[in-house]
Amino acid sequence: MQIYRPGDDVGALEDWPFDNPASDYRILEGAPRASGRIDAGGPGHDTRLGIWRCTVGTFECTEQGDELMTILAGACRVTDHASGETRVLGVNDTMVMRNGARVTWQITEEVTKVFFGHKPGGF
Repeated sequence: MQIYRPGDDVGALEDWPFDNPASDYRILEGAPRASGRIDAGGPGHDTRLGIWRCTVGTFECTEQGDELMTILAGACRVTDHASGETRVLGVNDTMVMRNGARVTWQITEEVTKVFFGHKPGGF
């Protein structure tokens, strides 16, 4: 078993540059840097579980897979382009995003999240 809790050290993370063509990342403000780790699943699998961290800044992207996430540290705003809906997220908040959603992430305080994703056909 693995426990992900706010305040716990999540361990080592690797740089995850904003360069996935399928996600079509666009930096809108600042110089956000992402890092993460896949703990289960990932490339070639329909599911993936891991940790993602991002520094302060704003970017937009297209989500890859349905994803359930819980914020472990920090704060952000996520805006769905299709609906215009904005969600403000902080520690212990959980949200679901859908495959293909175009969203803007405004990271207002360095964010760490645990995520579980599902994408038929694999990531």
